[in-house]
Amino acid sequence: MSDIPEYTKQYLALRNGQDKPQIWVAYKGLIYEVSESRLWKNGKHYEHWAGQDLTDELKDAPHTQAVFEKFKVIGRLI
Repeated sequence: MSDIPEYTKQYLALRNGQDKPQIWVAYKGLIYEVSESRLWKNGKHYEHWAGQDLTDELKDAPHTQAVFEKFKVIGRLI
């Protein structure tokens, strides 16, 4: 996976479903494309916002990290 692009938190923050059409979230250092998910419509998923690192927030979620397996990894958070 070393050939995937690296993005800063500032770059990720713009992919929030508001500023740009892409909807991205980060988890454990990887950035996922969630634009196609109906659960991330407009960049919001329950009380979570896209364009952020959700690593610390997942512990309160009703699902496990396996939820990320259905999304494409598009980068690494640096």
